[in-house]
Amino acid sequence: QELAVITGAVDLMVVDVQCVMPALASITNCFHTKLVTTSAKAKIPGVEHVQFSEESAYRIAKEIVTRAVENFPNRNPKKVNIPEDETDLIAGFTTETVYQFLGGRYRSTFRPLNDAVMDGRLRGAVGVVGCNNPNMTHDYGHVALTKELLRNDVLVVTSGCSAIADAKQGLLQPEAAFQYAGAGLREICETVGIPPVLHVGSCVDNSRILTTLVSIVDEGGLGKDFSQLPIAGSAPEWMSEKAVTIGFYCVASGLLTHFSTPQPVLGSPGVTKFITEEVEGILGGKFFFEPDPIKAAGTILNHLDQKRAELKLKPLMYKPVATPV
Repeated sequence: QELAVITGAVDLMVVDVQCVMPALASITNCFHTKLVTTSAKAKIPGVEHVQFSEESAYRIAKEIVTRAVENFPNRNPKKVNIPEDETDLIAGFTTETVYQFLGGRYRSTFRPLNDAVMDGRLRGAVGVVGCNNPNMTHDYGHVALTKELLRNDVLVVTSGCSAIADAKQGLLQPEAAFQYAGAGLREICETVGIPPVLHVGSCVDNSRILTTLVSIVDEGGLGKDFSQLPIAGSAPEWMSEKAVTIGFYCVASGLLTHFSTPQPVLGSPGVTKFITEEVEGILGGKFFFEPDPIKAAGTILNHLDQKRAELKLKPLMYKPVATPV
């Protein structure tokens, strides 16, 4: 959000309830950009407000766009600085499109993916999602964790802000597999023509990851429950309450779930122990907190290997890339 505003080319920015960076109002005051809130629950002092309602959505949208158009003449050319860097990406993967990429239009199936895991070509898969955190180096957690997983033959599925971080590093291109992926993952990407990091949509599209996991289980050969699969979830720079909710449904679905910084529970040893240890015996998943993305990746890789051993899968075909890229 801030990066878009400081280009000087944004005439108006609309925000709702979720994921509004705390310094946004101050930054827009440094430019001609108008900031407009749309929810009565998330007004900002000194910022224009247009209350949204579904019944009048079209009229309200026209009003906001009109304000942006009217503000265009106030744009200061001396403050406009649009970066020339560009990066290609492939986005918008869904359960259905992954079917077709793996098996083709006439024999769509998840069998190649399941076989790759079972044969040891692919170690497992991890969903790396979530926000950027203003208390952390921007994008570092997402990118460092993702690259560490890729070099260890882990397919990464991403969404939301994490996907943008990966896209800026070129990780959402098929060619990225040649530079960052381990030998097994690279073979899969080269054969199928997909990036080593699959973009499934915005942060509220994380349910697509679960529907894909349902299809993987239905395909057979990798257990009968999410908690048996060599998979995990991670929010390496989380900051919003929405991330907590998403994290809990990952845990409830049976996944080991990584958060960089702890949730505000450390004041209660009982709650902390429950969500990081005891809940696994009930739901099959649990949280762990680790701010260092490389150490977090190590914990996740150990978890994937443990699940592979429990399923009695074949050993991994290849050793990981010798050093992080």
